[in-house]
Order: sequence, then structure tokens, then C-alpha cells
Amino acid sequence: MPMDRSYSMESRESRGGPVLAIECLTGSSKAEEWNGDMLQTGDVVEELKIGGSPHIRSPFKNGKSGVQKLLHASFKRNETSIQVRVRRGRDEFVELQACIVPYESAGRKQYVLRSIHDPNYAVGFVDRTEGECAALQGSRSSRVVCALSKAQLQDGYVSYPWEKKMRETLPLPNSSCFLSLLLLPRASDRVAYRYNDLEDTLARANAWLDASQASGVPIVFMNIQTEALLTKISGETASATVNAGSLSDLSNLANASLYGFEDYHGVDIGVVRAVRLWYAPVAGEIPIEIKVKETDSKLGFAISRTEEGFIYISSVKDDDDNEAASSRSGLGELYREAVRSSKLLVISRVSNEKVLPWMVSPTGAIRCYDTISLSQKLSLHRHALRPIHLHILMWDRAVAAHNEVVTRSRTTTLVPTGVVPMSTQTTPYSVGGQGGADEGGTRLDRDTAGEMSFRFHEFSLGSNWV
Repeated sequence: MPMDRSYSMESRESRGGPVLAIECLTGSSKAEEWNGDMLQTGDVVEELKIGGSPHIRSPFKNGKSGVQKLLHASFKRNETSIQVRVRRGRDEFVELQACIVPYESAGRKQYVLRSIHDPNYAVGFVDRTEGECAALQGSRSSRVVCALSKAQLQDGYVSYPWEKKMRETLPLPNSSCFLSLLLLPRASDRVAYRYNDLEDTLARANAWLDASQASGVPIVFMNIQTEALLTKISGETASATVNAGSLSDLSNLANASLYGFEDYHGVDIGVVRAVRLWYAPVAGEIPIEIKVKETDSKLGFAISRTEEGFIYISSVKDDDDNEAASSRSGLGELYREAVRSSKLLVISRVSNEKVLPWMVSPTGAIRCYDTISLSQKLSLHRHALRPIHLHILMWDRAVAAHNEVVTRSRTTTLVPTGVVPMSTQTTPYSVGGQGGADEGGTRLDRDTAGEMSFRFHEFSLGSNWV
């Protein structure tokens, strides 16, 4: 801090010759370092007071060497408290309360002063002339700019209670709310030697999103990115790819879905540029709990799957007496709201496990969950008398909030019936259906994500109930 400007003339008589000056070694962590309240390089030392010893005023015998002997002797006596008074210019004085600490630089050990108010700030002593100190003090602005150019941010680590945060802050403990679909580039021939370009993959992602929204799936676009996947390539596949061996080849990679590198062992490494489409429900996900009663024989609703791979509730039994599990859980009311809004009641999770489509293969098949295995799992819930926990993609925040309140206020036990495994993927005649019936009454229906996995099933008009 600035001190009293009065000072003895005795100390000023030495200004023409050598003086003991301050040398800043480590910067302060506080903003006061450059506002004049802290010691700065070039300040002239006028007075030292070590522990309870008398004041020592300039000129200092033998300069820096003599002061170092004093500091060494005091440190050995465990007298490390020191007060330093310096002069800046003609009549400005600043004082520092510090402690004496050993310091090693360039293999030489010396003693320096570390501020008791800021342990990060340390200064040492150096022999200079009065003129050199004046020049340093006069170049304060340039020294600030120099210090700014040399200043570097230091990285660090902070421990974080991940398990606690994931358990307490996420809507579904330990499960993210981020939804995405990974699209691999489509093979342009049967043996997959060549792949369509990046624009084709982006167009397919765009078409999938638009078709999903048009069918009534309540999702919105969030982001899209390319994702590099490594693979081995050889033979004709390698010769058909762009070799990214030089800068001149980079211009050819802008729209390539597959390009290759050759490593030191002569094996070609391929980089496949997939596309990841990020999307989100319009109004979040809402939990639905269906509790099982021993007397239940049916859940009271039917499930189907859209062409884009979304599983949804395609029908709910009309039940004015709330005897069906779907009615007791509030699923019927939510379904009727979806119909009025021309939206699909898409199931996003079953027992907190995501059941949304997640990948598109090079052949164009969408990896998703089939309704048969889902029906079997629901059936096992009924036999075990375990409640079923579903999450539904919502299209309206007001409807979601209202349904959550209604669900919490229900006092009736919510119980789904046992679910008979479905023999077909049920398809309502509204939106999002798949498959169809031929003239003989049989239906060619897809029951898994594989493109070649088709089965014939007996088909009757309407949906199959569970």
C-alpha cells in the first residue's frame, strides 16, 4: 500500500550510485499486482525489518550479497517475518509484509520474499543502478504489456460427484435425454466396394426426419454431424477410394463417404464418414406406470412400429369403467389427446431402456426394436406381477404437465394385464403403419430390423391387442 511520503534525507544520498532493487519472480493471483499497491520490478529498497530486529536502512553493505547473508541467518533462527519498504520515483513509497523462503533458480539457492497476503506473489533482490531502476519504473506500461504477452492460463482438475449428479439431476437416473440416429453411407453395389457420397447420407437423414414428423412422431431437429469410423480396406475397395496421402488430395475428400490411408505395413486403413442426426422430443418425455393385477387378462392397448423404426401405441381399448390397465394408468386419456392432435403416442423407453431406432446400415436397413420381443417382455411383467414403466414422447408441454399431475394424483392401483406375444406387427389404418394384406388374406410383414427378415402371418382387419 502507498506509504507516508516523508523520509530521511540520509537514504536519498545514495541515489546516484548502486542500489538494492526489487525483482518480481512470480506474479500475484490478485488484481492489485499492477495498480501500485504491490512491489514491482525496479522499485528501490529503502528499508528492511526482519522479525523483532531493528530497521536496516539503505545503503545496504555489500548489496544483494550482504542482504542474502542476513536472510540466511534469520531463516536459520526461524525468524522468517520481514517487512520491506521501497521507493518508486522520488516520493512514492510502498510496503510489503512477507516471509523469508528458500528459492532455487538456475541451480543457485537464494532467499526470496513471499507475500503473506498472496502466497503466489514472490520477489527477490538484485543489484542495479539508480538510473536502471528509473528506466524500469518509467517503462511500467511496456512491462505490463510484456507481462500480458507472457501470461498463460494454467489448467487444473476438479473432482466431481458424477454418480450423485447423474442420480439426482437427470430425469431418468444414469440415462441421458439425448436422442440420435447414426446413418452409415449406403453401399452403391452388392459387394460394398463403393459407397454413395456424403450428400446422399445427408439426404437420407433429412428424409428420415421429415417422414417421421409427417407420420406424427413428435420430434424436432437438433443438430447433425459427420462421424469418422475406422475400418480395414483392401483390394478393389482400396483402389476405389481416394488416397489421402497429400494436401492435393484433400479437395477430393469434401464429399467422399470413404477414403483410405496406407500405413507403414502396407495395410490400407479406411475412414467411413457416417452421419449422426440429433433430435429431441417436442415437449420432452413423460413417464407412465402400469401396475399389474392378477385379474388382468389384457393390457388394453396395441403397439405398432412405423417405417422409420419408432414403436408407438396404435390403439387403446375404450373402457369407461377403468377396468383395463391402460385406462387405470391414464394411457387411454393420453392416447385420445394424441389422436386429437394428429400425433403418434411413441414409446421412447421401456423400464428406462431406450427403444428408439439407433442406426441405419449400409444396406439401408434401420436398426430398431421389434414389437414381438417387446410384447414378450410385457407379458413377462404380467406373469411376474411387476409394474411396467413406459416413457412417451410428448408433443405439447401443457398436455405433459397435466398428465403428470393426473398420474401422481391417482389412488387406484395401476396394473397392466398380461401381454400375449404378438404374432404380427400390428398396424392401424391411421398413420405410421407398415406392411399390408394380399388378396388371400395373408400379410407380408416385417418383424425385425433386417431387410430380408419377412414372415407371412394371418391378418385380420384392425389391430392386435395386448
